[in-house]
Amino acid sequence: MSSQMLLACSSSIFWFGFFVYLVVMILPCLSDALQDPEDAVPVGQRRAWCWCMCFGLAFMLAGVILGGAYLYKYFAFQQGGVYFCGIKYIEDGLSLPEPGAEAQSARYHTIEQNIQILEEDDVEFISVPVPEFADSDPADIVHDFHRRLTAYLDLSLDKCYVIPLNTSVVMPPKNFLELLINIKAGTYLPQSYLIHEQMIVTDRIENVDQLGFFIYRLCRGKETYKLQRKEAMKGIQKREAVNCRKIRHFENRFAMETLICEQ
Repeated sequence: MSSQMLLACSSSIFWFGFFVYLVVMILPCLSDALQDPEDAVPVGQRRAWCWCMCFGLAFMLAGVILGGAYLYKYFAFQQGGVYFCGIKYIEDGLSLPEPGAEAQSARYHTIEQNIQILEEDDVEFISVPVPEFADSDPADIVHDFHRRLTAYLDLSLDKCYVIPLNTSVVMPPKNFLELLINIKAGTYLPQSYLIHEQMIVTDRIENVDQLGFFIYRLCRGKETYKLQRKEAMKGIQKREAVNCRKIRHFENRFAMETLICEQ
């Protein structure tokens, strides 16, 4: 839906609400004004009607503004271009071949995922399908640079996990979009390596609506938990993780293996 269509839709909602407001609130006042003086409504009651009209108009305008903002975000999300890209990487213990050398295809693994970027909102969406060979879970990921948060939805568990955004690993939307365009054009064919990170599940999050529109849209109705990076858990007695889920994805020029572990 284009911005013109969205504007027309919002205008229609506004004028419909305004018409209903006229019928419900103002017409009774006009009828009072046109009736005989003997049957006229007392001044105090007319003032009450006036205040009701003012508050009603204010609530209606607030509803139109909030509804328009929601529609804008919803349709902007629907409109964003989706890229289907892959990256080749080498497992641990193997080195990248020299430039120009023939690489054996068996040495490489591939990650393929759908990527959507809303550059104006500073948000990246990554959808990792069920891998064919790798031992990892399918997942939906949101990197919200405005909120400085990352959310993982493990589709196998149907659970959400939220952690502060790691800007040293996740490329900003503008740079990531340029990388995807280069991959699509064939000017940059990534053959990369795998980086590991481990997250520990901590507290449950009860109110996901406080995490921003995009993460709320991903995690609403799901069990949602906070994550903490293992190396950042200073001063906390660490126990061995007993249950870990693996998500392999990329949001940079290298592949990332994210372990989400419960203790």
